[in-house]
Amino acid sequence: MTITISSQAYLDLWNSANETPQYLDSSDLLDVTWRQPSELGEGYLREIELRDGLWLAIAHNQFHDEIITLGCDRAHSLEYYFYLTGGVLSGSTPTLAGQYGFYGSGMAPGGKYQLLGQEHLTVNVHISPEFLCSFASNPDRELPPELQHLIRPYTQTYYHHIGTTTSTMQVVLHQILECPYWGISKRLHWESKVLELLGMLVVQEVEMRDENHPFHSLKTDVRERLHHARELLLQRLDNPPTLIELARLVGLNDCTLKRGFREVFGTTVFSYVRSHRLEQARQLLQIGDMNIKEIAHLVGYADPKSFAIAFRKQFGLNPKDYRKKRKYSV
Repeated sequence: MTITISSQAYLDLWNSANETPQYLDSSDLLDVTWRQPSELGEGYLREIELRDGLWLAIAHNQFHDEIITLGCDRAHSLEYYFYLTGGVLSGSTPTLAGQYGFYGSGMAPGGKYQLLGQEHLTVNVHISPEFLCSFASNPDRELPPELQHLIRPYTQTYYHHIGTTTSTMQVVLHQILECPYWGISKRLHWESKVLELLGMLVVQEVEMRDENHPFHSLKTDVRERLHHARELLLQRLDNPPTLIELARLVGLNDCTLKRGFREVFGTTVFSYVRSHRLEQARQLLQIGDMNIKEIAHLVGYADPKSFAIAFRKQFGLNPKDYRKKRKYSV
């Protein structure tokens, strides 16, 4: 079933369900948790003001139905949004699990915003234009030309870019979600991680606008074949094709495949497969129905010890310890 409501009505439901906010960290009154309205499903939204001009939001929601909200034009701040699970359709552009959206400031056009009726796990960061400009190295605190598109007046439509979450980004995202600290240590940890992600996104923005960057040397047909290669890898994570076989399947030579894959997706073919195997294993550990040896074999690891080493390297915990500690909901 699909529920269609106005953006204001959607916000009103959240407000009515949270007359009294909750504080998971009693020492931090800028770290607030909001329960999801029972009419919509189960879950929470945790919002943290890290400093003036920088906010982190972590949401874990399970929606009963697909939800469409209808809104009007509105002012928009700088923002990035990572979907670890779930997805959203805004206009004609979907953002799905394994992708991110990077948005500049300006005017966000009104219209339909469609939340898929499934589990959503997201990390969202809002940044004021002033905060971003504070990193500029010139006396006037002006962004360099290749980044000025990120800040637009509210009379202009904002900039947005949908990209693929790299394995390096995934590691940082899980370091945010599984923060073991409280108080000042927690805030320092989170601020360092959200800025690390922002740095990665800014690097990509600069590279996309550098005509001398190798990315621009790839023809459209080659980029399409590289995306096809990525889909084949995701379909065969338990038994991925060799590099030579993958190149043959998508009609590229192995050198072009290796070079192009790294330029488009920010990582090697091997690292991409390893990262997604381990992400699949992490999700299976959350479900809790399979033992660790079975999960290791399912995601393509014949040796559970090798699986444990790789898992710890990516997520900072052994699979056994991760299963004990898993807490994505409050």
